[in-house]
This record gives sequence, structure tokens and C-alpha cells, in this order.
Amino acid sequence: ERNSLVGSEMCIRDRSGTVKLLGEEITKMSRGKLARFRRNNIGFIFQGFNLFPALTAAENVELGLNVKGIKGGKARQEAQHLLEQVGLADKGHLRPRNLSGGQQQRVAIARALAGNPPLIMADEPTAALDSHSGHAVIEILRQLSKEGGCTVLMVTHDPRIMDVADRILYLEDGMLSSQH
Repeated sequence: ERNSLVGSEMCIRDRSGTVKLLGEEITKMSRGKLARFRRNNIGFIFQGFNLFPALTAAENVELGLNVKGIKGGKARQEAQHLLEQVGLADKGHLRPRNLSGGQQQRVAIARALAGNPPLIMADEPTAALDSHSGHAVIEILRQLSKEGGCTVLMVTHDPRIMDVADRILYLEDGMLSSQH
């Protein structure tokens, strides 16, 4: 199902290392094809935000669009729309140092949404946030999954995810299971 919080389209078999994403076996792709696949299909949200400090919030989002071939006025307009989607319509002119941790993570989410990828991969997206900001980020990701038509695959230790996840898998000693 494409719009689940934890994607069911990811398939890991045994210990062979075979991984399928969005119907494509990525483990056998060339480096170039894998890079194109990631660029066209996956938005990444990093634990440490990974925003460029010299760029404004809007420019950080535009950069994600530029990588996908969307440039100029169209990129500026789309970046503003994405910032609105994450509740930062009035913060586009600010640099990361002038934003709270929660706001920085929302900029990172807006950048991950650039180009409308079918899959968002989030690495500990709430780890650096207080409980209020963490809850807001989880709610944004839930909305993206339910209303935005994308799958959100999240790696986290945050127990707040339990309430919003459609599916929870545990990784322990290199093994995936649905029970803890």
C-alpha cells in the first residue's frame, strides 16, 4: 500500500541483501541508475537536519528542487508552497540559525518533499527535538502519508511513533520482526 507510514513496498529477503523499493530491485542497479532512482523517487529526512547554514529556509528547499531539475521562478514558487505545507510560510527568508530545532526539521521535511517523491525515508526525525516539536513533526509525517499519497519509512527509537504508524517492524540482531 503506497500511503502507509511504514512502507510495505520494501522487501528484505533472508540475508541475501536483496532489497526492492517501489517495485524495483535496487541491489542490482548500477551506481548511476541507483542515483537517478533515489533522486526521482526518494526524499530524505536526516536526524541532524543537514540544512545549509548559508542558505535561507526557502533556498534550502529550492536546492532540493534544483537537483530534480526544477529551477528559477518555478522552484521559488514550489519552495514557498512546500514551506506552507509544513507551517513555515512566513519563515522562508530566515537562515537555519534563526529557526528553532522543530522549524529546522520542518524545513528538512519540505526539502524532502521536493519533486513529490513517492517515498520519504526519515532517520530519527524527532531525536533532536523537544516533545512538542517532535509531536508536530510526527503529525506532519502522518498527514503526508495519509493525505499526500506518499509512503513514509521511518527509523526511530521514539515511542510516540507507535500511535501513528500503520506498521511497525523491529530490527534486532540483524533480524526484522513485527513483534518486539
